Amino acid sequence: MTATEPQGDVSAEPLQRGYPRPQMTRPQWQPLNGTWEFVKDKDALISRPTDVDWSQCIPITVPFAPETKLSGVRDTSFYSACWYRRRFQIAPRTEAQRVFIRFGAVDYHATVWVNGMFAGIHQGGYTPFSFDVTDFLLPQGEQTVVVRAFDDPHDLAKPRGKQDWQLEPHSIWYPRTTGIWQTVWLEVVPATRIERITWTPSLLSWALNFGVWVTGSGNQDLRVELTLHCGKRLLAKDVYTVVADEVHRRVALSDPGIDDFRNELLWSPESPKLIEGEVRLLDAAGNVLDEVGTYTALRSIGIEGDRFILNGRPYTLRLVLDQGYWPDGGMTAPDDESFKQDIELTKAMGFNGVRKHQKLEDPRYLYWADRMGLLVWGEMPSAYRFTETAVERVTREWIEAIRRDYSHPCIVAWVPINESWGVPNLPDNVIERHYVEGLYHLTKTVDGTRPVVGNDGWESVATDIIGIHDYEAAAERLAHRYKADRLLPHLLKKERPGGRRLVVGEEQNADHPVVLSEFGGMAFSDDPKSWGYSSTRSASELERQYAQLLSVVRSLGMLTGFCYTQFADTYQEANGLLYADRRPKVPLDRIRTATLGPPWDR
Repeated sequence: MTATEPQGDVSAEPLQRGYPRPQMTRPQWQPLNGTWEFVKDKDALISRPTDVDWSQCIPITVPFAPETKLSGVRDTSFYSACWYRRRFQIAPRTEAQRVFIRFGAVDYHATVWVNGMFAGIHQGGYTPFSFDVTDFLLPQGEQTVVVRAFDDPHDLAKPRGKQDWQLEPHSIWYPRTTGIWQTVWLEVVPATRIERITWTPSLLSWALNFGVWVTGSGNQDLRVELTLHCGKRLLAKDVYTVVADEVHRRVALSDPGIDDFRNELLWSPESPKLIEGEVRLLDAAGNVLDEVGTYTALRSIGIEGDRFILNGRPYTLRLVLDQGYWPDGGMTAPDDESFKQDIELTKAMGFNGVRKHQKLEDPRYLYWADRMGLLVWGEMPSAYRFTETAVERVTREWIEAIRRDYSHPCIVAWVPINESWGVPNLPDNVIERHYVEGLYHLTKTVDGTRPVVGNDGWESVATDIIGIHDYEAAAERLAHRYKADRLLPHLLKKERPGGRRLVVGEEQNADHPVVLSEFGGMAFSDDPKSWGYSSTRSASELERQYAQLLSVVRSLGMLTGFCYTQFADTYQEANGLLYADRRPKVPLDRIRTATLGPPWDR
């Protein structure tokens, strides 16, 4: 058992899943996935658990949304609310310990009761939350948790990503996700405990900046003991005094000097070295009050002129757009192996990263991306109306998202807005531009270590990278549009892929990196209802056109990278390199060769 993969009581789970919070683990946890009772509340008329007619309940398999096959419900109709109920037993604990119920994600507004008593509420469909339910538990025997999920299917002012507001999925939008769609679990913790950990690597000082927050201290004299190792090599073992319930320290590592030795410890897609750690909370007498496992990595990311920089060197981004849906599970992967398989397939096709599109992906995916070596662009799911409510909702949930994923080494860019969704009048409305600028600067404030793409696709206002979406099907026209001898300011002023200006406002961003962050979109499918941005009639034609298009894109010197659309077919959108069930449309080795090009061109 490693510090990052504790063993839980998984007997309640229909499918094996890993620890839901992989960067701060405790040895024992109790998942509440599996069979719950489910009642649909079409018009959201019920407000209390005692008013629910549980005799009308049907079974649902959590954590799959009721719209999906794996949930056992498979109801894609319109309904504004639904109710869940689950009975469970609590393992023996001491009187001083606290019990938390934790939710990975519930879409959209969740209200929780335990044994009939109100535990708390949370708004936001993509971010985690938890409640201390210790005082609501019965002294012994069976406990009951009830969850109400309110999720208006027609509300366009909430972050909803690719979830369709029409009854049937259309165009680029997919079935809705209502209610619980990530793991629900119990955690027994000490009253005085470690609440949060952050990691910020610094190659400049060859150090790791470590932050830990403590709760329940009661002004005790506390210390934090940190142990770090990479494989069998001990890197650090230090003790720090807790001041005002926090510790912030720079953990200096022994600099090995020459690059050959330094590179052995650096994280990259080619060499994803992780640094494992244990963090112990000690009282004045040296007794261990709490202990968690963690991990981090040494790597740096940044922008220098028109290049993306990884570990101090220019690095070409070879990304693929990944919607993060599975045929039977919707936004929820069938099991942990599905995350690993997707990453293996992505790398096997020659890509070194993904742009997770309009979804905050499950932390388990990020864990495997950290461990297996895959770059990830983190993107906020869009709201589709510009209102005061939408601004408040997006801003609040975006901060929660950055906080959740801040310490993952795989995350190398943040994208708060996509294609002006939610800001439809961006070129002409100064207030909408202020909003995008505000999100850009807010993101840089919460996380100053990563580049931010303020509005990906076009109409760039405030950004570190100019992301361009261009689905031109003719490779020769794409080559002409982005050939290296054309001045970037001329390109940004003249070209309008998708009919949109590439930048708005006074700044022309001539010295920024340019990423072709959506292109391709070539469909191949036998389903007449499917579509793509362009179409091919056979697998061999898809292979030929993909190779031709990638050959052109790789040759465009003004680009610092690209993101091909897309990883896998998703419902009616059939422009994946893989079918929805992850079968390759073209042999993986041929896709890889086309993605990377000949050895002398890599």
